[in-house]
Amino acid sequence: MSAVNSFDALDTLDVAGTEYQVFRIDKVPGYEKLPFSLKVLLENLLRTEDGKNVTDQQIRALGAWQPTAEPDTEIQFTPARVVMQDFTGVPCIVDLATMREAVAELGGDPHKINPLAPAELVIDHSVIADLFGSEDALERNVEIEYERNGERYQFLRWGQTAFDDFKVVPPGTGIVHQVNIEHLAKVTYTREVDGALRAYPDTCVGTDSHTTMVNGLGVLGWGVGGIEAEAAMLGQPVSMLIPKVVGFKLTGAIPTGVTATDVVLTITEMLRKHGVVGKFVEFYGDGVAQVPLANRATIGNMSPEFGSTAAMFPVDDVTLDYLRLTGRSDEQVALVEAYSRMQTMWHDPSVEPVFSEYIELDLSTVVPSIAGPKRPQDRIELTNAQTAFETVLGEYTSTDHSGVDAAVEGTFPASDPVGFTPDDEESAHRIDHRHRSQAPRAASNPIDVTVNGKEFTLDHGAVTIAAITSCTNTSNPSVMLAAGLLARNAARKGLTAKPWVKTTLAPGSKVVTDYYEKAGLTDDLEALGFFTVGYGCTTCIGNSGPLADEISAAIAEKDLAVTAVLSGNRNFEGRINPDVKMNYLASPPLVIAYALAGSMNFDFESDPLGQDQEGKDVFLRDIWPEASEVQSTIDSSIDTSMFTHQYASVFEGDERWKSLPTPDGATFEWDADSTYVRKPPYFEGLTLETTPVSDISGARVLAKLGDSVTTDHISPAGSIKADSPAGRYLTEHGVDRKDFNSYGSRRGNHEVMIRGTFANIRLRNQLLASFNDGAGVEGGFTRDFTKPDAPQAFIYDASENYQAASTPLVILAGKEYGSGSSRDWAAKGTSLLGVSAVIAESFERIHRSNLIGMGVIPLQFPAGETAESLGLDGTEVIAISGIEELNEGRTPRTVHVVATPSEHSAPGKETVEFDAVVRIDTPGEADYYRNGGILQYVLRSLV
Repeated sequence: MSAVNSFDALDTLDVAGTEYQVFRIDKVPGYEKLPFSLKVLLENLLRTEDGKNVTDQQIRALGAWQPTAEPDTEIQFTPARVVMQDFTGVPCIVDLATMREAVAELGGDPHKINPLAPAELVIDHSVIADLFGSEDALERNVEIEYERNGERYQFLRWGQTAFDDFKVVPPGTGIVHQVNIEHLAKVTYTREVDGALRAYPDTCVGTDSHTTMVNGLGVLGWGVGGIEAEAAMLGQPVSMLIPKVVGFKLTGAIPTGVTATDVVLTITEMLRKHGVVGKFVEFYGDGVAQVPLANRATIGNMSPEFGSTAAMFPVDDVTLDYLRLTGRSDEQVALVEAYSRMQTMWHDPSVEPVFSEYIELDLSTVVPSIAGPKRPQDRIELTNAQTAFETVLGEYTSTDHSGVDAAVEGTFPASDPVGFTPDDEESAHRIDHRHRSQAPRAASNPIDVTVNGKEFTLDHGAVTIAAITSCTNTSNPSVMLAAGLLARNAARKGLTAKPWVKTTLAPGSKVVTDYYEKAGLTDDLEALGFFTVGYGCTTCIGNSGPLADEISAAIAEKDLAVTAVLSGNRNFEGRINPDVKMNYLASPPLVIAYALAGSMNFDFESDPLGQDQEGKDVFLRDIWPEASEVQSTIDSSIDTSMFTHQYASVFEGDERWKSLPTPDGATFEWDADSTYVRKPPYFEGLTLETTPVSDISGARVLAKLGDSVTTDHISPAGSIKADSPAGRYLTEHGVDRKDFNSYGSRRGNHEVMIRGTFANIRLRNQLLASFNDGAGVEGGFTRDFTKPDAPQAFIYDASENYQAASTPLVILAGKEYGSGSSRDWAAKGTSLLGVSAVIAESFERIHRSNLIGMGVIPLQFPAGETAESLGLDGTEVIAISGIEELNEGRTPRTVHVVATPSEHSAPGKETVEFDAVVRIDTPGEADYYRNGGILQYVLRSLV
């Protein structure tokens, strides 16, 4: 139990004869006015109060929360559990295994390194859609997955046996966030503490930014970097500021023909425009009861896309109905209701909570939409999709587009270093309707291709990938069954997908397959080419698999801007497939519609999808299923037994998993020849005493980057190019090109991941603007200032030279640096490349935190200033003073930066000086930075 109970909050709750120990939030003055999400935090503080990390002052501050005040009060949040997927989870377990050895070397007990909070890892990110469009695609892809990833899976099997309170959901089961809402999440958690059965809100942090999907179930949780997750597993609280909470009022009902995906794309656009980075979003109002749980989860899943820390729905009858449907016990459902009502965490639509800011959406105003071609917040109304594609096509191909109206073209400037980002974010990828009539048809650059005996013509806009994928939508029966019914209607009219479209179906859990079978829709989906390729996060994270060689060659020969349409949550540049430049998010039924259309250069209103058996044109409106039919299919084809059956043995795995040879022992036996799992160097030379932090002098700029640089740009998860530093490394270690696998799958090997840092094929480093006659260079390149003429070099190779010369490195960047996935290797790789500081206009929350966790200081340009406005071009030598104040136990608000021209700078260039804002936001983060990183801090604390 809590070591301190300043508010006399300890009480008991009896539910059907079972007594639970609880901490009542109504003992804290001001509790009644708090939003639901802050009530969860309040209970967390009451239960973990120890007078040191969690104090009565923190609890009083939360009770006295000032909604509109800028966050300035630090609290320590202790999540009930940690969830991981295998890409980010493998490095976590690698680090824990390494920490065990480090503890032993420092004279401690290696068994001290053990999860203190329950941790669950779902292997869902490693299946690749190599095979598709055939009955054996699923079986063969799983076989290939085990062949590629056997070393990693053996390592995780060892971890499952070596660490207490650590469970692994084996491959081929489902997507982590869908498994979380369908099985792992409890809503109200129970655990025996000092002999008493304690009940408290289920909370979690996860090593994937879309952990927020569980917010739809009333569970507070969000994505953190792997390094933060490791600390949480080891009992370290998550340091945070009491956030602002944005109230999002829902009214009305979703109209016919509109899907949950359309709603979430609309909400994403609204909240990105409003600005919610670092804030909680909480949904309330009469409309909440009209939102099914699956739709709530879809909205919660997209929280990283609109930038909030969490996107909460409160607990109500809809929550309970979902728990019953998914097979939770009657006792658990009764506990959830009783506990939520006792703690005033039950949704009462008649009560208007107090929020920091307010926003509202009438659901009846939502229209069918897609988003793209490179950001999830760039919503396009479906009726404008063709025009929007034509307008931006010129940015993605060398084909002449001089006919594009200047006013339209001007809305999308091409000068942004990562890709065009409009000055007016509201207009991003939206069409200026005044000029719609002037927008031309897309320029044509056709090429004839033959694949498997089928001849066809490829052109710009061809949909080469149509993927029903990602937990965002595969968890939602309304959109999945709408897709199945649309497939049935299309198949009955004799329509087929175009032969150049790679069609894949990757359900988020086996329950989806069960209800497709029961509804009789599997054959119809397969008739259009949508065979199941795996149960995992495939296309959405770049595991789309290769296109046919002939198609890939044709794209390269003609520099075609082909497209992917996926029901995912991410469509960043270079993410989906190396051959595909433009990526669009869409609902599952629209994914099928685009597979039938075969091109983004298509108007569903006026262009037919094909002809039926009588030669009559068939339009999308002719095959779109009625909402009543979708609902009746849900009612007749989904039942609780499907969930109880599929999750009865969820941790056991199939024969492949059970037959993996598994090492044993408290410490792992590293294989010196492994190219998947290697012991990282974080603790080499570690002493019990910290080394004082120091100012930075003589630093060079490794990369100068623009706005919206994502963690995908910093640390790719997709395929490994043969001529890249990572490809060279694998080749030198005897790995055939066909066995390279992906960056994500090799996250347990720091040697691969360092070489992959800043290696995205779409990265645009402004240091290279002088190359190629000023056109810039794409990819993981920089200028190597250790050489007399500062030639173009791979970023990794230049880093090696800088480190050999003991030259510290700096990154310069624009707005929203590090947005996207909660990818710990974006910070780990940055650190291991020798980067000491990142100076940006603004940071996404998780990446900023991760940089500190790896000993890299995040700094922000002065308000209103940018690298450009200050005259920085990256050729300067950088000195940063004021960092050493941290050694005195305080965090400076600013540090002084001096950028001195070098021999590589333009003649006449002057020295630039400015004060950069230190983005170490909490005392806990300062402790991590002083220790050289969060892992070193935890290790010293334990020893």
